Amino acid sequence: MEQVAFKAQSRVVNRRRQALEGWRVSALAACMALTGPAWAQSSPDPWPSRPVRMVVPYAAGGATDVLGRLFAVRLAETLGQPFVVDNRPGAAGMIGAEMVVRAAPDGYTLAFVPSAYAASLALYKLSWDPARAVAPIGIVATGPLVLGVHPGVKAGSVRDLIELARAKPGSINFGSAGTGGSLHLAGELFLQLARVDMSHVPYKSEAPALNDLVGGHIQVLFASAIVMLPQARAGKVRALGVTSAKRSPAAPELPAIGETVPGYDVTQWFGMWTASAVRRDTVTRVNQALGRIVRIPEVQERLRADGFEPAHGSPEDFARTMAEETALWARVVKAGNIRVE
Repeated sequence: MEQVAFKAQSRVVNRRRQALEGWRVSALAACMALTGPAWAQSSPDPWPSRPVRMVVPYAAGGATDVLGRLFAVRLAETLGQPFVVDNRPGAAGMIGAEMVVRAAPDGYTLAFVPSAYAASLALYKLSWDPARAVAPIGIVATGPLVLGVHPGVKAGSVRDLIELARAKPGSINFGSAGTGGSLHLAGELFLQLARVDMSHVPYKSEAPALNDLVGGHIQVLFASAIVMLPQARAGKVRALGVTSAKRSPAAPELPAIGETVPGYDVTQWFGMWTASAVRRDTVTRVNQALGRIVRIPEVQERLRADGFEPAHGSPEDFARTMAEETALWARVVKAGNIRVE
């Protein structure tokens, strides 16, 4: 009898143990069901997990747009999501720049800008502080501008142009992609150092300014090598020199303007930045992707064919470059008494 009672008691204990284990499993599953969504929400999404907007704050067809599209394609290949170019011209790039600053700081809105961005910072009064609102990512390319004249201008060299301008102060028109942009300020720096007087004619972008140079409506233009050199080689304009301190490998036949005008040195750069509140690891990932892209032989070949040299550095390097250039152009703006309308 005792053995039968013992077996019955064991069966009761086993049933209770099984019931207890079942309750524990059910409770654990319930807890996971309750806490799973909260955990997923608190964990950051892997970036990028959807298309990224790349704001180009200048019109289509210019150097910034062309290079921006080149890097958009390569970033999509490298990071696995589309990078969509969004041209937002106006106010020498400041309209598009403010769009990036005001966008949600989630890493899905980036800016692709030229050195004209730093020039504009020296001229415009902004409702946001560039030093605090912007997170630099990195530079991708550098290169000179090219000084070109209409073939009808009787100047075969930089020295000839200076002498012509001194003989007829204010009679020569030089164009730009807009007041306060890098093309304008490159021209203003030339006027200040060469001590000559020309009349400034601003356009909405680089392309129409070049068209009017070819058409003879303006006589002088500082423009990106990517748009000026093809026209010069076709005989539609005459290139006189490059703005960098030394001759450019893209056009070694052209002298540096500094060979005639001591101290003249304007190097164009292109880079990316985003809003300062974007996660640092996202900024780092884009910077590293850009570093891989500029080492691709096909990309290097394309950049050099367009008159640029591949470049890459840290976000801190880019921040220093922008600060130094903004200070330079602030001096040029002040000396030239330049104002936006």
